Formats: sequence, C-alpha cells, structure tokens
Amino acid sequence: MDQEFVSKSQFKARALEFFRQVEASGGSIVVTDKGQPTVEIRRYRADNRTPLARLRGSVVEFKQPLEPVAEEDWDVLA
Repeated sequence: MDQEFVSKSQFKARALEFFRQVEASGGSIVVTDKGQPTVEIRRYRADNRTPLARLRGSVVEFKQPLEPVAEEDWDVLA
C-alpha cells in the first residue's frame, strides 16, 4: 500500500481530493504538523468479528489471575 505524507495546510486545501485518492487507491495519507505525523487517513475496513474474537490472542502473559491486586499495584492511584 502507498503512504503519502502531507502537511496540515496542504491537507486543508485539498482534503476532498485526498479522500477520493484514498478511496480509489486503498493507500493512506499521513497528515503532519511541523514535520511530525499526527493523523493517518485510510480507507475504512469493517471488522465483523465479535468483540471476544477480536481480543482472542491479545493477552501475552497472565500470571496469577485469581490473586487480589494491591493498591500500590495500580499506577492510576499515584
């Protein structure tokens, strides 16, 4: 697949053209801000799998699943 990089100002001026290009080619457009990638525009692809099927195989390691979790183990509480 092709991937093209464009600045925000280029994208703003030609957004509809870029959308049609992505639809036709199946490639993607990466919009940059000050040279840094910020947004990727790509063709939508429906995922008809069930939520459980999408998650299957995503857990790499699960140690002691029945053990309680201590408060200090939660980073969000810090």
